[in-house]
Amino acid sequence: MIIEPAARLQVVQEYYFSKKLKEIKALNDKGQDIINLGIGSPDLPPSSATVSALTETALDPNSHGYQSYVGIPEFRQAIADWVNSHYGYERDPNTEILPLMGSKEGIMHISLAFLNNGDKVLVPNPGYPTYHSVSNLVQAEIISYDLCEEKNWNIDLQKLKSLNLDEIKLMWINFPNMPTGALPDRAVLAELILLAKKHKFLIINDNPYSTILTQELFSIFQLDGAEDVCLELNSLSKSHNMAGWRVGWISGNSDYLQTILKVKSNMDSGMFLGIQKAAIAALQNSVHWHTELNEQYARRKALVGKIYQQLSIQFDAKCSGLFVWGKIPDSINDVEKMVDEILYQANVFITPGFIFGSNGNRFVRVSLCATEVMIEKALVRIKNAQLEFS
Repeated sequence: MIIEPAARLQVVQEYYFSKKLKEIKALNDKGQDIINLGIGSPDLPPSSATVSALTETALDPNSHGYQSYVGIPEFRQAIADWVNSHYGYERDPNTEILPLMGSKEGIMHISLAFLNNGDKVLVPNPGYPTYHSVSNLVQAEIISYDLCEEKNWNIDLQKLKSLNLDEIKLMWINFPNMPTGALPDRAVLAELILLAKKHKFLIINDNPYSTILTQELFSIFQLDGAEDVCLELNSLSKSHNMAGWRVGWISGNSDYLQTILKVKSNMDSGMFLGIQKAAIAALQNSVHWHTELNEQYARRKALVGKIYQQLSIQFDAKCSGLFVWGKIPDSINDVEKMVDEILYQANVFITPGFIFGSNGNRFVRVSLCATEVMIEKALVRIKNAQLEFS
């Protein structure tokens, strides 16, 4: 007898990277030695102070019990201090910050907290696939909105206004943007906040890339009126090399956070104390630590640029974040076929842009989460493979 899965899973597919990593593992098992430039999992370690705080706390026999659903006060204060020093605004650590086990989990918490069956949610195209899949899981109705190359991958407000915004409950935005690396247009987002107030929908800015290869740190709460209609997710995964640690937070209006806490407190039993202590240490990293990190990413991005030049792919050298978004030549008909040919002929994996939405159909994405040596090796492989695309 086979028990039928829930109907909601009929509209959700296995995550693209989950399937592709299995394929890459099978190739590696056969001795192929694939260079993976597709995944945004930082290959560099957290600061030594971060690791020391974890180990010291883990060695304390009193550290292993359940923790508060809202995190220890020192952790929330460290987040408030970090937000103030980086973005220039104050947050009440007791009511306006809610620690999370990663921002991806926060996307589910927020969706369960605010979306009923059939509620309409605005999801960017291209955008992080989890916005789409979680919206499907909670059985919301997805309304796609365009991020277009012609608008420097910012929101086309005229197109957005053509929608019936009175029916929208929630909108996902992500600036600095993934996958495109686009920086926010503050004027556009200021007008978006006015639209949210007029039509009464909630904006969530997913903001894990604000410190990576950016000259000006951005938060939605730097804009007037955001307090009423916005929430912001943040994470230590990318900015502090702590992807596997699963630690982040959501900030905003205390009433909104209390609503989310009703979901969160029924889904976890608090974050391990050692992780919280380590996160405090990470949030107190020196400016020098982050400067060195960004210098490494800048060198890697320059090498990725050489790969793109070899493949005749256009890209914006000013893009931010952990990825480089590139446009494939007009002569290539099928981006997936191109990506697979690079994988099987050159033993290098890059990400096809279509997984982020139809507006990514003519694009690819390369991660900066590989050493300079590995990126250079990937470049040599691609040159030697003498690839011919159609």
